[in-house]
Parts: sequence; C-alpha cells; structure tokens
Amino acid sequence: MINNKGMNRLKTQAEGLTILLIDIVSLFVLFHLSVFIRTDLLPSIYPGFPRELPFSSFVNIWWVFIIWVFFFYYEGLYTKRFSFWDEIKALYSVSFFSTVGIFTIASIGKLSDEISRTVIILMGLFSFLLLPLIRISSKKFLRKLGFFKRRVLILGAGRTGELIATALKKEPNYGYEVKGFLDDDPEKLGKTIEGVKIHKGVDKALSYINRCNIEDIFIAMPGAGKERLQWLVNSLQHKVERILFVPDIFGIAVLGTNLQHFFHEEVLAFEIENNLSNPFNIFIKRCFDVVVSSLLIPFLSIPMAIMIVLIRLDSKGPAIFNQERIGKRGRTFKCFKFRTMYADAEDRLVRLLKNDPEARQQWERNWKLNDDPRVTRIGRFLRTTSLDELPQIFNVLKGEMSLVGPRPVTQDEIEKYYKDMAERCFCVPPGITGLWQVSGRSNTSYDYRITLDLWYVRNWNIWLDIVILFKTIKIVIKREGAY
Repeated sequence: MINNKGMNRLKTQAEGLTILLIDIVSLFVLFHLSVFIRTDLLPSIYPGFPRELPFSSFVNIWWVFIIWVFFFYYEGLYTKRFSFWDEIKALYSVSFFSTVGIFTIASIGKLSDEISRTVIILMGLFSFLLLPLIRISSKKFLRKLGFFKRRVLILGAGRTGELIATALKKEPNYGYEVKGFLDDDPEKLGKTIEGVKIHKGVDKALSYINRCNIEDIFIAMPGAGKERLQWLVNSLQHKVERILFVPDIFGIAVLGTNLQHFFHEEVLAFEIENNLSNPFNIFIKRCFDVVVSSLLIPFLSIPMAIMIVLIRLDSKGPAIFNQERIGKRGRTFKCFKFRTMYADAEDRLVRLLKNDPEARQQWERNWKLNDDPRVTRIGRFLRTTSLDELPQIFNVLKGEMSLVGPRPVTQDEIEKYYKDMAERCFCVPPGITGLWQVSGRSNTSYDYRITLDLWYVRNWNIWLDIVILFKTIKIVIKREGAY
C-alpha cells in the first residue's frame, strides 16, 4: 500500500514529466514555425534565401532539442518553484543560452550543412515571446485540474504568518495551497486568515501533516525562541518534503541575497550585496535607460505631438511645463511634464485648502487630491493614463532621471523623509515609473510610497527594472489606482 509520501512523490514525478512534455512540444512548435518562416516567407521577401534547408530529417538536428532541455534543467525549471516573474526570467535565460550555445556549436563544428543558422536565431527570438506564454498558461490550466499544487501548513498565525499567507495568495504561480494555521494562542482559535482556519497547538503539527497530507511547512514564529524553533525544524524535517523558515528580519534586501553556510560550526549567514555600489551595475542601468528611451522616442513622437495640440486647445498656457525636483544625491533639476492644470492652479489650491478641511487633510497626508479642481479636462485623462509624464523621457536622455527609480519629489516633500531615508532613496536618479506606480499608486499612503522607494534601492537589479516597466504598461492600460 502506497502511503501519502509515496503518492506525493509519484505526483511530483508525473508533474515533472508533464511539464517536460509541454516544453518539448513547445520547442517543436517553435522549430517548425521558424522553419516555415525561413522556407516560405523569407525567400519571398529576399530571393537570396534558398527555399531548401540543409537538413533533410530530424536525425540531423536532434541534439538541438537536447541542448534546450539541458538549459531548462540547469535553470531549475523542473526542480524549483518560481514566482511569475522569476519563471519568466529563467525562461529568458534558457532562450538566450540555448540559442548562443547551439549557434556556437554549429559555427565551431562547421555544421552549416546540418542546420540553418537562420532557423536557430528565429527559434531563439520566438522563444522569448512564446515560451513564457505557453509554459505559464499550461501550468495555470493544470493547476485548475489539481496539478502543480502543494498543500501547505503554516505554523504561527501572527503578523508573520499573515504576511506569508497573503504573499502566497498573491503569487499563485508557486502553487502553494494553505490548508491551515497552527498557533498556541487560544484567542486565535477558530479565527481565519485569508479564509483559512486557525487551529490550536503547534506541537500537534505531525498529526495535521498525516491527516491533511501536508507536503510543505512554513514556520512563521519569529518569537518562539531558538530551542523551540530548532526542535520544530529537526522533528518535522523528515515528515514533509520541505520546511520554509521565515526569520524575523524585515526591511532588508531580498533580491540577490545569498545564503552562506559554515559546515563545522553549523552556522548560516545571509550575504547581502549593495548592487548600486558597483560602477558596472550603474553603467548597465544607464545604458538600459539610453537604449530603451532612444527606441521609444520615434514611436512616441506622434502621440506626444497630438497631446500638445489637445492641451493647447483645452486651456490657456504652455503644453509642457517644468518643475524643480530632487535628483540623484540631492541635486535639483527641471522635471518635464505635460501641463494638466489651469494656469491659475496655485491660486485655486490655496482657496480650496482654506475652505475645505477634508481636502486640506488629504493634501497634508498624500500631497495629492483625489478630486483636484486645478486639473483640466484633458489633464484628467493624461493623469489617469500617466501620459502626462511622457516628456520625462528627455530627462532620462539627459541623465537627470531613469526609466525606473524612486519618485522625483519636490524640496517641500523632502521634509517628510528622515535624513538617512532621503540619502538612500536619492543615491540613484528618480524614475518615470517605480514600485509605487505598480503597487496601488494613488491608493497608497505617502509613508508607504517612501517604503517602496527604499525597497527598490535596496533590491535593485536590471531584471527588477524590466518587471516594473512591464507592470507599468499593465497599470496604465487598466488605469488602476490613478486619478
């Protein structure tokens, strides 16, 4: 008779084989799409491309698929669980290294008689778009059927346990399914977190593991004490597949943090790097800003010209205005924006704050107003779509701003920052977009916006910039959290 552990192992193996099969099918689709374009489309566009390919059968190119699968495995895509964006990042790495590897082997090995280099490049290019789409959509469908899920028990129903449950709910790509909480506080018994019931007795974890077929455990009990935490880890480690321990350290860098271990002393240490202290990383970020901005300007020029005309027709005044903002290392610069307010905006604000206590409180709290009478009709549209910030792309080219970074604030707003907070936030150029824009924007408090800016600076890497840009596009299209 197969026990729960055996069933879980068989399920994991079946899931691994299923996703491997999906990857292989995806690669065949990409390969044949590339062959079709190479043999049917490109020769029609450029006669220099012969319609015949050098290989005559799959026997000649089987090794290409082996290399792709090897990089899938190397990136941990069959052994680890990823968040949505981390999985996309891993798939992009697979696409890049597989394409480079195959192209290199074909060139050095003089295998042009066996495989078309054009097909290799086309397959790599299509994989950047289609691989994440196919793989993540397939896993999402399979999760609805009950696959790629892990039954989780959380020990600790305090603030830390609640944070973990919320995080797992927001990131379904992990596949973690919280089945219950265990806590020793009798006042929490029977209550729920994210719709999941809290049960009494952390020491009863083993019975819950067996009864509910728990696969993984999160220990979220930062105040439990060293000896008890040690006992829990040691007693439960061999009863589940994984134990995930959540330490009582918040507000530090998490992206790129590595775990170092010292074997004989049985000691662990977190290695936390300051990415933005590395001149090479600063250079990469600047190159990214310049290249992407230069590519965007030709596409944005016509929409921006149309906006200038609409702004001038809607109300008197210049279409673009500049405002002094705080930049890198506290230096001020002129930040460009499309004008969204009437020419007498400041007078209107003074009258409103004097006569409306509720508006005054909102202004003092957020430095913004939800129903701002200073905003013009076209200005309201520009704000809800964030298109008013498009001229800042010229600030990026001048080196005063970055595509992604902390918010560019005024001198008056700096008073809301503690001195060390301001220094940390503005050790990099401010950004056109940033974490606050993709985390609720106007629905977030001012203090939380500062916290997000600090998190960005502590955790910066180039992939984080890419993720924020993609999320910004989604937020702008849906007009979420704007006014």
